[in-house]
Amino acid sequence: MVEAVRTVVVRSAPLPRRTFRAFVELEGMYRNMVEQLVLHAVNNGITKFTRLKAERYREVRSLYPQLPSHYAYTACQDAAERAHSFLRLKRMRRARKPYPEVRSVSIWLDDHLWRAEGLTSISLATHRGWLRVSIELSKHFLRYVNRGWRLASEAKVKLDRGKRRLVLYLTFKKEVSEYRPKSYITVDVNEDAEAVLIDGLVYLFETNLSEVTLGYYYRRKSVQERYDKVYGPGSRPARRVLRRLGSNERALKREVRWKLAALIVREAAKRQAAIVLERLGREPARSMIEHVKDPQLRHRIFQAAFKGVQAAIEEKAREYGVPVIYVDPRNTSRVCPIHGAEIVYGRNRHGVCSRGGEMWHRDVVACYNLLLRALGGDGGYAPSRVRATIPVYGGPVPLGLTAAHEPAPIARGAWARWKSLGATSDYKLMRMSA
Repeated sequence: MVEAVRTVVVRSAPLPRRTFRAFVELEGMYRNMVEQLVLHAVNNGITKFTRLKAERYREVRSLYPQLPSHYAYTACQDAAERAHSFLRLKRMRRARKPYPEVRSVSIWLDDHLWRAEGLTSISLATHRGWLRVSIELSKHFLRYVNRGWRLASEAKVKLDRGKRRLVLYLTFKKEVSEYRPKSYITVDVNEDAEAVLIDGLVYLFETNLSEVTLGYYYRRKSVQERYDKVYGPGSRPARRVLRRLGSNERALKREVRWKLAALIVREAAKRQAAIVLERLGREPARSMIEHVKDPQLRHRIFQAAFKGVQAAIEEKAREYGVPVIYVDPRNTSRVCPIHGAEIVYGRNRHGVCSRGGEMWHRDVVACYNLLLRALGGDGGYAPSRVRATIPVYGGPVPLGLTAAHEPAPIARGAWARWKSLGATSDYKLMRMSA
């Protein structure tokens, strides 16, 4: 059994001024506790919630005796996570300041600080007693309620001062049992397309994320140049526009990743197959740019978020009970899956096996080698080097030994709208017949 966790954002109805003022006061007290706790944790190298609570709980509790006691408890949890993240960045020499800044605050809630009142309202404990807040139902929220997900005891709340309402981050949980896989679906993550091997055919799902990255890169550069001339470097209007551009870029990339992950996982669940991914390091982009001098290319590689795609696939797979297998990614695109010999590439993504002379697309090679490593190199319908010794046309791969092994490209506008591979195959046939 595995536990799938999802966070759903719901918003309250606009609150009366007096009620909203109570939440503003609550946020101010909570922020003060978190700031003091973070400072103490960083000064003493504390990253564990239990130690921070043991040392500072009584002190921060005495600061605001009018608050429910569990706010001091959740503030310790919040501060411990912030300190842990900052100290890790400091060890990696990526922290820009000696101490972390508590800028954005989300008030952490446990089961003593909030409760659901049906589906349309919740109650929160404050220094002014329990306050009931009506929430606006959304399709996203109702989907998890109607599909048997369990509402967890932890939640977070943030203040939307512009619209005078609360933004609630509710957590849903569901236990799912993983099945024993009958086959495998391999995924090779790239910058502009994800190669997926399904039923002996490699689909190339185009994402065009490099165009998105460069587009926003030039827009930010233009904004900086224009605003620096008018307001000077680092002006507030420029920062506001840059934050909005960064938020839009992240939202677009997140949408592409999750739509692709949902498509791959649904196809795996339909076939009772496991998903095979590459076991990437902690920061795979750093090793990729060691010999890259072009600043644009370095920026694109850093923004590609290879592990972000894998994380989306793994998170979605947990929801459907699909097993995920990680294998060694070394030389997956350099070795012929039939002969085990080196593939010689030209200037494009096509290469030739140095022993058998087969024409290979780089992404197709990677998908088949990932499948080989998941299966241990033999068995099933996987390309086997033992079977490659039999001189039969067609051999161990769907195409012949002398044919060019090409993926089936699918544009983002096709797979992002359609959910089944049958639809995307029809789209490819329509393009070929046009």
